[in-house]
Amino acid sequence: MLKQRIITALLMLLVLLPALFHTDTLYWRLVTLVLITAGAWEWGRLNGLGRYGALVGGFGSLVACVMAWDLGLLRSAHPLLWTLSGAAWVLVATALLKAGVSAWGRWPRALRLVGGWSALWLTWLAVVQAREIGVAFLLSALLLVWMADVAAYFAGKAWGGRFSRVRLAPTISPGKSWEGVWGGVVAVLLLALVWLLLERAGVLPVPSLYGHLLDRGGWLLLPLALVFLTAMSVVGDLVESLVKRSAGAKDSSRLLPGHGGVLDRVDALMPTLPLVMMFHTLLAA
Repeated sequence: MLKQRIITALLMLLVLLPALFHTDTLYWRLVTLVLITAGAWEWGRLNGLGRYGALVGGFGSLVACVMAWDLGLLRSAHPLLWTLSGAAWVLVATALLKAGVSAWGRWPRALRLVGGWSALWLTWLAVVQAREIGVAFLLSALLLVWMADVAAYFAGKAWGGRFSRVRLAPTISPGKSWEGVWGGVVAVLLLALVWLLLERAGVLPVPSLYGHLLDRGGWLLLPLALVFLTAMSVVGDLVESLVKRSAGAKDSSRLLPGHGGVLDRVDALMPTLPLVMMFHTLLAA
């Protein structure tokens, strides 16, 4: 299993990294478009669509993304869109997690499908716009989510249940602990501090998410925004776990051997990237 995970990860990096760093953002748009389309297909399967229904859903999501591209939405600022999507993530995700796994299937399937596909469409729009701002900006946002996830895993393994007897979401994801969340928050704050020091020293390129938050919001907004984004990355992971548990699935698919599916890899990014764009557009106004 470990060998399979490593091979899959290396193959993914061979595809993603050249597209990410290429001066022409066309390649990044196309690669991420493929991933989002696959994620939309997985979402349909997790919510009861058959083989052909899920394929139609994936194709529909592809068409929606291409239409946004054709209409020039990728290069326009959308402060209202990002604010509304961020608010929707906070409110809807809170309601979902509070209601629990059993309540998910009681939502109308059409609403579940459209909601998930819309979230994936917004994720693609956000990840492309973040790349248009700059590689450093997108990479700093991605590293925030990855650092939060990795640090939460190790902190949870080392200290899970030691300081808090209550698990984070025992009926949704029993392995997650509050200690893991706190470990992720601390790691993200340290990451931002180190990044800013290297950025100010001219070692790392600008603009970055951390530099933008600091320059526009000061030392008060920076940690508050980072804690909020870290928390929402955890929320994204929990929402996908809730959907999978309701569907009786361990992974969203087997598209990525050793890693599960695309949704398993982008779940934490789905609420975080639109919120990153919300902070960027509102603070740039």
